[in-house]
Amino acid sequence: MKKLPYRARTATGDTFDIEFPLHSETGDPVKVGQLISVLLDAIDSEMTVTGETSNGDVLQAVAMTLAIRGGVIHAPLETSASLANDLVRTAFDAMAEATIHRTQSGHA
Repeated sequence: MKKLPYRARTATGDTFDIEFPLHSETGDPVKVGQLISVLLDAIDSEMTVTGETSNGDVLQAVAMTLAIRGGVIHAPLETSASLANDLVRTAFDAMAEATIHRTQSGHA
């Protein structure tokens, strides 16, 4: 199975090195990586404008967006939902295996 290496940096400076397994029918892994960056940047940008937002609200909005995106695909909704569930599960499994580099904070 092909993998997409991805490095995510948080606003607090933590870094996550993730190896996302790609679906066998992935069309363009480079575009997948670019879309991840665009989506994460858009969320971060919006939160700097609107202020503090709970993590639950962000996850809920992302889930609803995924459902909308799955609904506009010309396929039975059950097919899109099943694929989305499988992709999310695979992505969370990859995140669980990610290498995390935490920034140091505090005074020595």
